[in-house]
Amino acid sequence: MATIKDIALKAGVSISTVSRVLNDDKSLSVPQQTKHKIFEVAEELNYKKKKAPRKSVDSSIAIFNWYTEKEELDDLYYMSIRLGAEQRCQHYGLNLVKYFQNDFEEMKKGSFDGVVAIGKFSSYQVQELKRISENIVFVDFSPEGEDVDSVLTDFSIATKKVLNHFLKKGHTDIGYIGGRETFKENDGDFIPDSREDTFKHYLGEKGMLSESSMYVGSFTVDDGFRLMKRAVAEHGEKLPTAFFCGNDSLAIGALRALHEEGIGVPDRVNLIGVNDISVSKYVYPPLSSVKVQTEVMGETAVDFMVKRLEEKRKVTHKVFISSELVIRKSSD
Repeated sequence: MATIKDIALKAGVSISTVSRVLNDDKSLSVPQQTKHKIFEVAEELNYKKKKAPRKSVDSSIAIFNWYTEKEELDDLYYMSIRLGAEQRCQHYGLNLVKYFQNDFEEMKKGSFDGVVAIGKFSSYQVQELKRISENIVFVDFSPEGEDVDSVLTDFSIATKKVLNHFLKKGHTDIGYIGGRETFKENDGDFIPDSREDTFKHYLGEKGMLSESSMYVGSFTVDDGFRLMKRAVAEHGEKLPTAFFCGNDSLAIGALRALHEEGIGVPDRVNLIGVNDISVSKYVYPPLSSVKVQTEVMGETAVDFMVKRLEEKRKVTHKVFISSELVIRKSSD
């Protein structure tokens, strides 16, 4: 990326002159020809002016992650959302305090202008969060009602992207390795997962669903390994030729299991995960995945919060951030 120094060298002027011209310093006295030269060089070098962090209203924002710090390390999906939100808070100059699930009682003692809540929350927790602040933005979750903002990814669409790719490549026997989550204060009730539901309905409508090829545990590497081992043991030579994994952690565990069993990927089995975490491109073979714009989700949540605080916006918004299927060597 071009810098002010690069422009100064090519235009034959000082760095300070370039800086003052590009920042439209009215007190600077230089020939118009020099100004034109600086702008021409800047355009030629594709110079992008850095935006200085803007100072927003003097507000205190709590970012609440429904995971503990340990759980967050096991599933980088929520960490990436949180980091996107934190960077956006810094951009706006917001006063930020971050909390994890095990800090919930401590957070309830605080006073905040707004809360960005990342993850899945029970009705009880939603009501507790509303008591903390009337300005709440949920990320990866949309509670009932229309009184809060939500930022989401449509995992149903993401699932169909994967299945359509498999079908286009001629796969007729497709397996599923997924996970389920529960609300924190009630470990008995599973939260419906649109990846699993869409997989069932989409293939079911086409008469191609084999529920015996569906395996569900938690969204962890260990369960991806365990469930794929079970699939190999149960299906043997009739193992599906393609597997959709609910996230990249599951897919990486499944990939290791296939390696141990001597089953070629993608020659015998195709694998596609979800999230496109940074390590996905470095496993062997590099993992195909649905890229979820997690950082953008976090950034958008803070953008919504600033709108609520600065403009006193009362109309709530629910947005879906698009995803992208990234094909690498684990699928043909």
